[in-house]
Amino acid sequence: MRSILITGGAGFIGSTLANHLSKKSSVIVLDDLSMGKEENLVKNSNLTFVNGSVTDKELMNEILSKNTFDYIFHLAAIASVADSVERPVETHQINFESVLMLLELIKKYQKDLKRLVFSSSAAVYGDEPTLPKKEESVIRPLTPYAVDKFAAEQYVLDYNHLYGIRTSAVRFFNVYGPNQNPESPYSGVISILVDRYKKLQAGAEAEFTLFGDGSQSRDFVFIEDVIQALLLVASKEDSLGRQFNVGTGEALDLNELIGVIDEALDIKLPVKYEAERDGDIKDSVADISRLKSLGFKPNFSVQAGMRKYLESENLI
Repeated sequence: MRSILITGGAGFIGSTLANHLSKKSSVIVLDDLSMGKEENLVKNSNLTFVNGSVTDKELMNEILSKNTFDYIFHLAAIASVADSVERPVETHQINFESVLMLLELIKKYQKDLKRLVFSSSAAVYGDEPTLPKKEESVIRPLTPYAVDKFAAEQYVLDYNHLYGIRTSAVRFFNVYGPNQNPESPYSGVISILVDRYKKLQAGAEAEFTLFGDGSQSRDFVFIEDVIQALLLVASKEDSLGRQFNVGTGEALDLNELIGVIDEALDIKLPVKYEAERDGDIKDSVADISRLKSLGFKPNFSVQAGMRKYLESENLI
């Protein structure tokens, strides 16, 4: 049985990955529950939950020295761009320093590790206007979050080139699906939208605030396609020492997105338009040809992914 460590494993992406892998593998989830929820995890005998932080040197040393892992998925992070602007020092400790510490512990204890997969972000591209975003596109990080993600990602890949540690990285675009928390400041726009539709269906007043005219576009990727991407990147020799965009390769603007949900639920969501926010990126879409070269194929259009998400929330 494979042994797997997932940091940040009680969060949205981490818990979905843990629940999938723990069906057939031994999984240790490490999470301090600052953003994740233990109830996101489906309890079974293969899954062990550890409440703790990736910045805790003693705890990390204990976990890495006392277990032999086949795979490590490092998803733990302060995931809010706004939060990173408010708390750059704490963000740096979690989003960068913990990664370097993990790499050193892997070098010391995990001689047989098949892969460390590091979760980076499309935020590293910043406001560089060329589309679609390719892994070799200009990097222009605009926030502490984006700077730390890019720096950590480069360290992860360099540890492959310099020390032979088997590493890869993924740059997530706009991930959505069940178990996203709309109350969290880290939430994607889709989970916040779904929360507003829930209120409308319950007969309460609700409206959604859009900053700008709603023509800003994003590459929305359903969580099940993200899991497919993570497993491919973890298992393919061709992914060693490389980073991969994780998206669909298709852009959808926010007005179109609201139209998709309106149609699925047969409800018209009231939308309030406000002035654009400084620093908001107008358009973002991934070039996923590198990921496709590993065998990746998105299985969910936004229409299909939204329908599955809305069903999971008992809205359909």
